[in-house]
Amino acid sequence: MKKQGDLTATRREYLAQPLHRNDLHADPVAQFAEWMDAAMEVSPDDATSMTLATANAQGMPSARIVLLKHFDQQGFAWYTDYRSQKGDDLAENPQAEIMFYWYGLERQVRIQGQVEKLSPEQGRKYFNERPLGSRLSAAASCQSHPVASREALEAQVQQLQEQYPEGDVPHPEQWGGYLLKPTRFEFWQGRESRLHDRFQFNLTDEGWQVKRLQP
Repeated sequence: MKKQGDLTATRREYLAQPLHRNDLHADPVAQFAEWMDAAMEVSPDDATSMTLATANAQGMPSARIVLLKHFDQQGFAWYTDYRSQKGDDLAENPQAEIMFYWYGLERQVRIQGQVEKLSPEQGRKYFNERPLGSRLSAAASCQSHPVASREALEAQVQQLQEQYPEGDVPHPEQWGGYLLKPTRFEFWQGRESRLHDRFQFNLTDEGWQVKRLQP
């Protein structure tokens, strides 16, 4: 009889196309942009979902799913409440890793680097572009902190909605963006028999250096 929680027999095969060294861009941001475009075609609702891993000053890690909002040569950005657990972690230890997994393409990308806050102007601009419900929720909530009940949380949102009936909810000072400035990328392509293709880009004084990793 199979023991509860035993998942050892659960497996799948990876049958995607190979990732060759000659197919890689010299610039990992360009490589990421190409893969993101492909992911958006396959599953646009989930393509920007990424695991954000942080750690506090004692090294205790925490991870959660957030949404990538924009990226360029400067880095990869997301928005949140600075008082959240990830905000506390980044205040103590301003480095992180983000990871994308695109199931339909059998691909994942890991990106490590230093993290800094975006400017208040950038946070305010994006906040005001969000749907009203999202702005109300962000302004009413102190993310990751305890609340007495769901009803109490909904009452806070209702109070704000009554306070700003025109929908002009002010941008909370404690809400804004972060930018991860990458120093390492890893591009992973699933392959048959677990002989995956993995390429790592590391930032050096001479620019990006790439090497193949064993699966």
